[in-house]
Amino acid sequence: MLRKGIMLVSVFTLTACGTVSEWLSDDVYEAPPAELIEFTPEFTPVVVWSTDTGDGAGNDYSDLAAWIQGGSVVAIDNEGKVSSYDLKTGRQLWQADLDVSVTTGVGGGDGLIIVGTQEGQVLALNENNGELRWKHQLSSEVLAPPKGAMGVVVARTADGRMSGLSSTDGQVLWSYQRSVPLLSLRGASAPVLADDKVIAGYANGKLVALSLTDGKVIWEQSVAVPRGRTELDRLVDIDSEPVVRDGKIYVVAYHGQIAVLDLSNGRKLWSRDMSSRSGLDAAEGNAVYVSDDSDYVWALQKGSGDALWRQTRLLRRKTTAPAVVGKHVLVGDFEGYVHWISRDDGRFVARLKVANDNIRSKPLVKEGLVFITAADGTLTALRVQ
Repeated sequence: MLRKGIMLVSVFTLTACGTVSEWLSDDVYEAPPAELIEFTPEFTPVVVWSTDTGDGAGNDYSDLAAWIQGGSVVAIDNEGKVSSYDLKTGRQLWQADLDVSVTTGVGGGDGLIIVGTQEGQVLALNENNGELRWKHQLSSEVLAPPKGAMGVVVARTADGRMSGLSSTDGQVLWSYQRSVPLLSLRGASAPVLADDKVIAGYANGKLVALSLTDGKVIWEQSVAVPRGRTELDRLVDIDSEPVVRDGKIYVVAYHGQIAVLDLSNGRKLWSRDMSSRSGLDAAEGNAVYVSDDSDYVWALQKGSGDALWRQTRLLRRKTTAPAVVGKHVLVGDFEGYVHWISRDDGRFVARLKVANDNIRSKPLVKEGLVFITAADGTLTALRVQ
């Protein structure tokens, strides 16, 4: 079900509808989120540190996810204040006030922390001290965290363009563009850099692999095909970030499929119908985990897509993409709760409220810690149980 309030963009006309709420009558009934159930916790989550990173998202749709690089975790607020913290202690290492408007989190790579702005700028900072190394103007708003590797910074913009910039000075090395549907969900799948490839999902339901060095298309594959009589029915965006594990790509689309593809050639190994904007995760073991558009959390068999279990008690709680953390799967929700779910059978094993606002970002895992970013700017490090 398409939630009231999900932002949409149009690339053809500025007068086109901007939100789903503009398409729907105010009299349309929207069912409330599920109440949290009582259960007996199997352990008590431990907060290692927590800090206020700034003004947070500043709206109802931005996902200002943090970024982990080396021994630090880096956060940004909606006015471009970038802060770097020590992973283990939460001690602030540096801060840079860029005074720019952003709607997506920071990215990085190649010794850089990289910021994309609403005005279409890409700014590259020194990872050690936050000093500005270079900036470059692109064609439109940057909707996903830029990534860098092998001397190339990859950024994608709202007009469907993917740009490869020099890590050294920001000059354009290559550019690739696809047309954007008349109506699409606001946001874009962040590029994933794997081996010498750039993997990215598009609003037409296609997953594309480009060469990192020159931007040429290596392969493309359909993960969703537009169906239905209305523009809303035909939305098939791939907005969540694909996950690459052991030479395979795990990806899920809105109004489409969850699919597993061969990284080298894009061959589809298996797929099943699934609709998700939040995303998925995969790790060691026999399952891939996904939060669907009803906010059910699924465990699917890695080799076939068959359902192993489904957790339905988070219905309409706007769950994040799941993150595999040891023996558990973690998701955040719209009230600032983090839920620990057993990978064995989908039961709840622990719960903790870490913020007073929506958690939109997928939890990050590094060096025995889990990092949770909330829309109010709270960044929390939890110990892996």
